Amino acid sequence: MKLATLKNGTRDGQLIVVKPDLSVYTDASDIAPTLQAALDDWASIAPKLEARCDALCGGDADATPFDQTAVESPLPRAFQWLDGSAYINHVELVRAARGAKVPESFYDDPLMYQGVSGPNLPPRAAIPFTDKSWGYDMEAEICVIVDDVPLGVSETDALDHIKLVLLCNDVSLRGLIPGELAKGFGFVQSKPPCAFSPVAVTPDELGEMWSGGLLHGTLEVDYNGKPFGRVLSHEDATFTLARLVAHAAKTRPLTAGTIIGSGTVSNKGEDGGAGKKIEDGGRGYACIAELRMIEKIATGEFVTPFMSEGDTVRIEMLSGGQSIFGSIEQTLGG
Repeated sequence: MKLATLKNGTRDGQLIVVKPDLSVYTDASDIAPTLQAALDDWASIAPKLEARCDALCGGDADATPFDQTAVESPLPRAFQWLDGSAYINHVELVRAARGAKVPESFYDDPLMYQGVSGPNLPPRAAIPFTDKSWGYDMEAEICVIVDDVPLGVSETDALDHIKLVLLCNDVSLRGLIPGELAKGFGFVQSKPPCAFSPVAVTPDELGEMWSGGLLHGTLEVDYNGKPFGRVLSHEDATFTLARLVAHAAKTRPLTAGTIIGSGTVSNKGEDGGAGKKIEDGGRGYACIAELRMIEKIATGEFVTPFMSEGDTVRIEMLSGGQSIFGSIEQTLGG
């Protein structure tokens, strides 16, 4: 099934069930007022939501046209947002651009940081803009939402705690990152609020596209109306999303409603080297920083600028020409 959160003037919105083709929705707030409430008691609530979905698809529930501009991110505020590093190719490029190697531990021990989770941007909201020198960048990612995860969960068991899958634009302020990392305490100011896809989808709804703890599909990223990335979310992944959940829960239990991110989806080139632009026959990129790192490695200079006020980004994944999660569409400052 597919779930979304309708804007209703409250902080946490109203839970709705969306038809798989995203054409219509029906209210589910009588079952659970919010998505967080559903996740808090998922075992008993999910079957009721599935029944409501069946009724919607069968024409036995009230149906209203689904407007992606009328929804919040599925969780307008989350108890926790943890972003990982499933695609080490991205980390390799960033380090290679400054002449550094990736420590061997990175290949068996994921990177992860705790981002801002209180305010999540709606999928069609503007990215707040303050200062171009902050280096605004998009990062297209795959994310999962879990129910209550026990401390020390194994990767195998963690897979069963993944209840929903969604997309994310993890906005990054590249100009602020070096200074923050130099302090040795991690990201705070350089990671502002993210936006998540209009719809969150249960793994069973994804069918064969969800396998082995990875989403198998092409993540489409358009920048200023042109194809920028057509990256494969199941290729070149060093870690599964289940592994990232287990990593996060190594020393702490995870509260239902915790969101875990894959980090920037990043593919190598066909020859195993750096990826190429779409116009050069490659799959492109899920963030501007990766293209800049490749430019730096090849020429010694960064060529492509980060985002300017008014620039737009669109993030989506299709199956058979049909949008799975809806689209994240944002303008910087507009």
